[in-house]
Amino acid sequence: MNFTADICPKCGLPRELCVCGALERAAEKIKIYVTKAKFKKLVTVVEGIDKNAIENVGRELKRKLACGGTVKEGQIILQGDHKAKVKQILIALGYPEENIAV
Repeated sequence: MNFTADICPKCGLPRELCVCGALERAAEKIKIYVTKAKFKKLVTVVEGIDKNAIENVGRELKRKLACGGTVKEGQIILQGDHKAKVKQILIALGYPEENIAV
């Protein structure tokens, strides 16, 4: 019998029991704020997302909010004022509410 399990390289636990992703999310401090960009348009900026997950989180935020945006220099920049909605989406994605500052 061959008992090869997929093992997490960080914690050494099987992938089914691994909590590394949850621990990384718990350590992040996420800041959400609105600022004015070109032509006095409002944009929502999200800072503090892990660099490994920022592309996927940015894509998901743009999809769920039906707005344009970009990911650059460690920030997610969304067109429009979406502070409250972004917080709820991040909570749904598994980020702890106490680590999200609006």
